[in-house]
Amino acid sequence: MQEWSQLEIEEAVNGQETALIYLYTPMCGTCQMAGKMLTVTEQLLPDQKIGKADLNYMPQLAEQWGVESVPCLLIFKEGNLQGKLYAFRSVPYLLDRIRSIY
Repeated sequence: MQEWSQLEIEEAVNGQETALIYLYTPMCGTCQMAGKMLTVTEQLLPDQKIGKADLNYMPQLAEQWGVESVPCLLIFKEGNLQGKLYAFRSVPYLLDRIRSIY
């Protein structure tokens, strides 16, 4: 999973495909576990765009999309925010939630 710049995030969000943006902070232990689950999820969905952003460097993203805490997975489809996930229960749970957006 690659770290996305502000420009890459804007391009992904405004695109016609489904895009996932993982918001985290490096000192968050739960974020580290969620990141590992998303890495596995990314391998199972190789065609899915998944990027990550450190909210310490992009706090405007939290304000822009009403993010209440980290970790947070934002799910966009055709430029619209379709969902926010705060509870990364398991890889199968993540897969089900992501696939339900398609």
